[in-house]
Amino acid sequence: MSDNKLPAKTADEVDVALIGGGVMSATLGVLLKELEPSWSQVVFEKLDAPAAESSSPWNNAGTGHSALCELNYTPETADGVNVSKAIAINEQFQISRQFWTSLVGAGVLKDPSGFIQPVDHVAFGHGDKQIDFLKSRYEALEKLNLFRGQELINTEDRFAEYLPLMAEGRDFSEPVSVIRNPNGTDVNFGNLTSQYLSSLSDRGTEIRYGHCVKDLKKDGNKWIVKVKNVHTGDIRTVRANFVFVGAGGNALPLLQKANIPEIRGYGGFPVSGQWLRCTNEDLIDQHHAKVYGKAAVGAPPMSVPHLDTRVIDGKQGLMFGPYAGWSPKFLKTGSYLDLVKALRPHNIPAMLGVGMQELGLTKYLIEEVLKDFEARMESLREYMPAARDEDWEIVEAGQRVQVIAPAGAPSFGSLEFGTAVINDSDGSLAGLMGASPGASIAPSVMIKLVERCFGPKMGDWAPKIKELVPSYGQKLEQNPDLFDKVWDESQKALNLER
Repeated sequence: MSDNKLPAKTADEVDVALIGGGVMSATLGVLLKELEPSWSQVVFEKLDAPAAESSSPWNNAGTGHSALCELNYTPETADGVNVSKAIAINEQFQISRQFWTSLVGAGVLKDPSGFIQPVDHVAFGHGDKQIDFLKSRYEALEKLNLFRGQELINTEDRFAEYLPLMAEGRDFSEPVSVIRNPNGTDVNFGNLTSQYLSSLSDRGTEIRYGHCVKDLKKDGNKWIVKVKNVHTGDIRTVRANFVFVGAGGNALPLLQKANIPEIRGYGGFPVSGQWLRCTNEDLIDQHHAKVYGKAAVGAPPMSVPHLDTRVIDGKQGLMFGPYAGWSPKFLKTGSYLDLVKALRPHNIPAMLGVGMQELGLTKYLIEEVLKDFEARMESLREYMPAARDEDWEIVEAGQRVQVIAPAGAPSFGSLEFGTAVINDSDGSLAGLMGASPGASIAPSVMIKLVERCFGPKMGDWAPKIKELVPSYGQKLEQNPDLFDKVWDESQKALNLER
């Protein structure tokens, strides 16, 4: 018997249904619980554990994305280095820090060291052209309050002292340079999600693991959420006043099932990946930074190469990558038919248009897929010249779906490399699609979501949001005194002081 023919059991009634057990749904659940403690909530997660897809710590880089080291956030233009996107990303990450600080103070997050650790963020360049760019970037950011404390390292001795693994075996006849920022962080979004959901469960939120949402239908002013228990096959329906689709790559198909006009024309381009993970503890102990370089021509931002210190469950690790690949799946645990099933007459023009416009990306992905282990090691040796094959292993990274947004002729569609929120006209359903900086700026994204979907309530909610995020409604770059205050508070609350 097909899912559609299985009889649905008696419906539940909830105020809020959250689809997906990752960091996005968990962040929104906590925010709404702070704003409306009396509202009933339920979380549906297809897998049997929280944060088992994109929020899993080994499925992402764990970089607290604040534009301290990511060179794609400071593009070169005819007028010099453009820092506007870097400022915007950093402002959003400061909202995350303030949100977490408030939740630690309230006892919602009980173990900040479990999800955030201080780790330097470093931008790396080699060759005269890249070094000139780094110098211009350094000078453009040096004057900004949000980027204080950075150091430009351009001598062989200081480079070798600070980054011994990257110096060993290096031919310094090709000049190298880095920008070090000691204010960076490594974030375990899996641990953060687990702490969020544990707190929600303690406060009455029902969390149903092993439950897959099969359909979404509007019924008057409520949504009917059809859910299958993946272990028993039982089908239930839940009536919800508000639904959030935070299902990672599966958000696009679910929003299509909801049939909201706002999703028309949108498509998705799945990108998979792998990491090289170090197995030599002596090497791991010698490197303490997240080092980002320049992306290859045509590479998506999530594939920018980086040599990364990770701190997961109290243990330090080291990985390099990611190496982009391609799979038609929208999730690691998804189906090879995901891409085909997401095709609609209204999004095919955008999908084809992007395919024609992004030939560089297609070429890059083909080259990446064809790389064997030795080719991947050669890429690592651009960062770590003395790297040995026996010290590294391949692990699978998370699956991402880049947003393809509808556009008018002649382009027909555009490939978006950020995070997009889609909501229906009455604000009763919303979903999130996209990738980096994603999880790092989840609190900022969710605050904007509640502004869009719960506008009439913002008069009552704004003071509480201001308590959670003291800079709400302001720009910290324009208010250095407030920045100093919230920075010092978060350094102490999150145990980030060194």
